[in-house]
Amino acid sequence: MAERGCPLEAVPLPAEVRESLAELELELSEGDITQKGYEKKRAKLLARCVPLIQGVDPSLQVENRILGPAQASAPAPKQPKPRPSNARDERFRSDVHTEAVQAALAKYKERKMPMPSKRRSVLTHASVEAYTPPADLHSAPPDVTTGLVQHQHAYCERPQMTSVRGVPRGCRGSVLETAGGVPVSSRVSSKIQQLLNTLKRPKRPPLKEFFVDDLEELLEVQQPDPNQPKPEGSQMAVLRGEPLAEGSWPPSLLAALQQWGTTQPKAPCLTALDTAGKAVYTLTYGKLWSRSLKLAYTLLNKLTNKNEPLLKPGDRVALVFPNSDPVMFMVAFYGCLLAELVPVPIEVPLTRKDAGSQQVGFLLGSCGISLALTTDACQKGLPKAQTGEVVTFKGWPPLTWLVIDGKHLTKPPKDWHPALQDAGPRTAYIEYKTSKEGSTVGVAVSHASLLAQCQSLTQACGYSEAETLTNVLDFKRDAGLWHGVLTSILNRIHVVSIPYALMKANPLSWIQKVCVYKAQAALVKSRDMHWSLLAQRGQRDVSLSSLRLLIVADGANPWSISSCDAFLNVFQARGLRPEVICPCASSPEALTVAIRRPPDMGGPPPRRAVLSMSGLSHGVIRVDAEEKLSVLTVQDVGQVMPGANVCVVKVEGTPHLCKTDEVGEICVDSSATATAYYGLLGITKNVFETVPVTAGGAPVSDRPFTRTGLLGFIGPDDLVFVVGKLDGLMVVGFRRHNADDVVATALAVEPMKFVYRGR
Repeated sequence: MAERGCPLEAVPLPAEVRESLAELELELSEGDITQKGYEKKRAKLLARCVPLIQGVDPSLQVENRILGPAQASAPAPKQPKPRPSNARDERFRSDVHTEAVQAALAKYKERKMPMPSKRRSVLTHASVEAYTPPADLHSAPPDVTTGLVQHQHAYCERPQMTSVRGVPRGCRGSVLETAGGVPVSSRVSSKIQQLLNTLKRPKRPPLKEFFVDDLEELLEVQQPDPNQPKPEGSQMAVLRGEPLAEGSWPPSLLAALQQWGTTQPKAPCLTALDTAGKAVYTLTYGKLWSRSLKLAYTLLNKLTNKNEPLLKPGDRVALVFPNSDPVMFMVAFYGCLLAELVPVPIEVPLTRKDAGSQQVGFLLGSCGISLALTTDACQKGLPKAQTGEVVTFKGWPPLTWLVIDGKHLTKPPKDWHPALQDAGPRTAYIEYKTSKEGSTVGVAVSHASLLAQCQSLTQACGYSEAETLTNVLDFKRDAGLWHGVLTSILNRIHVVSIPYALMKANPLSWIQKVCVYKAQAALVKSRDMHWSLLAQRGQRDVSLSSLRLLIVADGANPWSISSCDAFLNVFQARGLRPEVICPCASSPEALTVAIRRPPDMGGPPPRRAVLSMSGLSHGVIRVDAEEKLSVLTVQDVGQVMPGANVCVVKVEGTPHLCKTDEVGEICVDSSATATAYYGLLGITKNVFETVPVTAGGAPVSDRPFTRTGLLGFIGPDDLVFVVGKLDGLMVVGFRRHNADDVVATALAVEPMKFVYRGR
């Protein structure tokens, strides 16, 4: 081997050795041989020429001394074994190969390039002419991600060979680039390149990528579309309902119960039906009064904890009763009122880990409830622990369960009488409400609000004594509770309760009971009307001529108008009068907001409005053609309740009064609304203590208003229209528009026009 730094041309090498060395260099540059193989073959070629070279590497001289005597004693030099002829050997023997070798030798002479004496990478950033081999014997592993630019040019200048190790013709000189743009041989696997590119990337994103600055986007104010509809009406005024009649009202609802229980003890109060439609039990006003007294006496005198009364006035008690047992629920409700306790009706838990019961548990805990009332049959169906007691449901506080069937109650002494106080600000009952997020809160209703609600419903609906009401709704909450349990007691009404299981088995059962009991009023939802239409075929012996009032509790739902129209078209021939259908609007916070009055009670004729959906999406009222698909047809929900004041305020920001052609949230000022979310002072102030203001900022009243969560507007004849809800959007909500959302054909702005279509 030549000395380090000695050029190859200065070494007297035979021509065949030079040609072999050039072949090795060509194979190494084209990737046909590894660096290690190149070093081995090169050392063998140079070892044959040790006598001709001065200053050979000592390691090679030692190797030559060892091999010398063996070669001398051999009779003849050992010939290499012939290799089988293949495409590779033919390539090296071809004329093209000879020309390539000669070109490489000429290039070495022109560049004065020294032959490498140590293992090193053929792809290096340093120039070959300035290369100086390192002083340790073991070099670093080759770096395939760096290389010489000269090699890239050399690859392009060399002629293409026929075929090398399965590489197709024409791909011999192909070059790949790493992530850094450095060329490497095409022999490097794509998977290796992918691995190298992955390793070059940082293991985790820079810290700045975790905190993207969207301040500019946040501060960017979307310009309003000039073509979007805008309210153009005048500012609305507060709508005042008719005054509440000053009749001979009882001082409280409990006083009315005592009056009917003692003077009309045999008058029917409530009839319960089984799943077959048969009357199971009829509770009279006398039985309701006596059983409620027993329960009140038991709660106050027979429940003790360490010789101390378990309950004191104002404590909350849970009522756990199924929808099929309205009789015992009514006894428990009025028994708690007589004992000055606060009933909290809840649903029967299904399983120990029922997801819905967890939210009910939050309600029970926030109300500080430690006692639950139920029936013997309901308690047997509850999950039990190994001790035989009712399990503690997930999220529930520890409860004491009391069965209130007759045998478990104690008859009070004859000289014991409950304290029948007048209606005041004390909480009468708590009704649960589930928000759109799934949380459950308790809406507190005072005794004064309870009595005012019953009085206003009596006046608006025209209830009179001894009427019959068919109730299809849940009697534990909402309109089913207000009409079927509370207002009915004030007017000595006979309520026929239709269980939900019976409606599923026979959707026409409520109509059949109207016929059997000659009911003057019925309380349903639009779904019940729709189901009865599907089951009415073949039922020709039904008649609805006795009905003077058909209350549609979900009349605020805009889609209820289709059920009302279809129901009227079918049953008008069976005695149903068009003016009987009375939709209403309500909310847990404001109780009943508005209800349609029949014309014979002095109410205006019903109306409906065909509104543009495009306008409603911007909170603007625009009348459109009914034939279009992009319209919403809504019916009125009647007039505001007696003794109430109603206004419509903007949904966002300060509660400014809306314009007459603008949709907003309906707010109510009345003594018949709820008072608070029990135990939640923060949201109570936002909902129950709203102060609407005019455009100039002046309050419209010295009394606070209650937000209803209903989206709507006030139409002609002071009729209320509802198009949706804020808590859980029902149909239409408010969304921000840009120019792309606006319909190309802008709707003409028209003043409010309403049409009355006769039923």
